[in-house]
Amino acid sequence: MTEKLRALSLHYDDVAARLGAPETYGDPALVARLNREQKELEPVVTAWRTYERRQRDLAGAQELMADPDMRELAQEEFHQAKADLERLEGELKLLLLPRDPNDDKNVIVEIRAGVGGEEAALFAHSLFRMYSMYADARRWKVEVDSVSETELGGIKEICFTVEGDGAYSRLKFESGVHRVQRVPETESGGRIHTSTATVAVLPQVDEVDFHLDPADIEMQVFRSSGAGGQHINKTSSAVRLIHKPTGTVVECQQERSQFQNRDRAMELLRARLYEAKVREQEEAVTAERRSQVGTGMRNERIRTYNFPQGRLTDHRIGLTLYKLESVMDGDLDEVIDALVTADQAEKLKNSQQN
Repeated sequence: MTEKLRALSLHYDDVAARLGAPETYGDPALVARLNREQKELEPVVTAWRTYERRQRDLAGAQELMADPDMRELAQEEFHQAKADLERLEGELKLLLLPRDPNDDKNVIVEIRAGVGGEEAALFAHSLFRMYSMYADARRWKVEVDSVSETELGGIKEICFTVEGDGAYSRLKFESGVHRVQRVPETESGGRIHTSTATVAVLPQVDEVDFHLDPADIEMQVFRSSGAGGQHINKTSSAVRLIHKPTGTVVECQQERSQFQNRDRAMELLRARLYEAKVREQEEAVTAERRSQVGTGMRNERIRTYNFPQGRLTDHRIGLTLYKLESVMDGDLDEVIDALVTADQAEKLKNSQQN
């Protein structure tokens, strides 16, 4: 581990030197790559250099302990440096774990009502509101790509893009079936109903990450449906793209321009096909499948939102919180932090076994 950290530290210095050279800025793509490398390396290099400094502090304290006049102060510094080194060693092990290459990407989120009829659609709307408020708190940008609403204000399905630093690293654990237990507004008898909605989180993929052959894509245009005024109903601005080799279909109708809708639909199509390709590659290497959304049946849940008890339970890690109201208002960090920690612990366990 030490040799690897020293090599990363030297590489970090090399990247910084290249970024400081005037000739580098003649190549914008190179500057972007170097900035990205520097940002990725900075946490581990900072921790490593702090670790090296505390090692020197520990050695210095050991020497001073031989002096009777300095022994008490030296012992205090010795124990503090030793504790810092143990903490930093744990941090470095986590920082050296393989990074998900998609962690820094923007995301495309799809929410669909599952089992439960109109109540499931209302729950899908609640989930969209929750993620929108979470994004707003982190100063991320949310743009709706397509939405199908019900007469009572629910959402049959919605597709939206979240743009922000590290959006995928935080939201990727949200993929799966979400179950709600609550008394619907339409229920006169006060009975608790159980409904579901499915969430899929896809990394937004650039053209350089995944190439699409234009010959494989059929484009259809149609008039947008739903609210939007006279303009949106009279022009064929909505776009449907069909990837002929796989039969994948995407739609976008939120923009007024056909060209804007086409560009956003291309982003969604690219993300879906990229995700399918990555999943196929992973399944060829290991039998452990990525967590899937499933069919929306209640027994496939990853999380339960119990409104009568004000309780949220994430079944994957056994986490239960009694702060459902604040979670539904976008206070998701405690849940996501726990999922990130569990994921890191699993990766650390696997790295030690290998």
